[in-house]
Amino acid sequence: MNKCTERIYNGLIKENPTFVLMLGMCPTLAVTTSATNGIGMGLSTTAVLIMSNMLISMLRKIIPDSVRMPAFIVVVASFVTIVDFLLEGFLPGLYDSLGLYIPLIVVNCIILGRAESYASKNPVLPSIFDGVGMGLGFTFGLTCIGIVRELIGAGQIFGVQVMPDSYVPFTIFVLAPGAFFVLAALVALMNKIKRAAAKRGKPMPEAVGCGAGCASCQNRTACGGHLIRPETADGGKEKE
Repeated sequence: MNKCTERIYNGLIKENPTFVLMLGMCPTLAVTTSATNGIGMGLSTTAVLIMSNMLISMLRKIIPDSVRMPAFIVVVASFVTIVDFLLEGFLPGLYDSLGLYIPLIVVNCIILGRAESYASKNPVLPSIFDGVGMGLGFTFGLTCIGIVRELIGAGQIFGVQVMPDSYVPFTIFVLAPGAFFVLAALVALMNKIKRAAAKRGKPMPEAVGCGAGCASCQNRTACGGHLIRPETADGGKEKE
């Protein structure tokens, strides 16, 4: 598996932002009232991820370490503004549905996390594919949640009625509690698939990084995790 393909596999399966790393939960729970909203939010985030990863990777040797996070935020905010204007101009219906959550992509931990942990340390092409993989993984997660919520809560998928007229929608699934129910069910399903694969002798690789906890993270300085150092056995004192 070459490096570019590995980055896509990583984002879709191994470190899926929604079902494995549990990142970006605010838009995941808020905008997935329908499949259209889910795929719209996911693709918007994917576009920002790809472009910001590309530019940050190109500038990785120019941006001083002391100002890297402000610089990353400026880069991400610039691309979010472009996406925001494009949605408002060409997809006003989707823009109105997503509302405030488009500008909030700027502070999405998926984007800033990939910029700091990968794009700022790797060449341009792998960084682009890392953005593609993580973005598609995020889009897949949001779309799955949106499909389930819309189907159970309204009897529709992508606005098309698929349930019979006699079906009585469970409106709670298009409300806030429904997002938690569906997310929990899908995460449980993924964990069951992982365990079944492990029993067949095909264990799925474990996540590395934020999804695995600070103790096993190889890049704790990227997210402030360096403030949480493993304790030693002799009285819990830190090693200097």
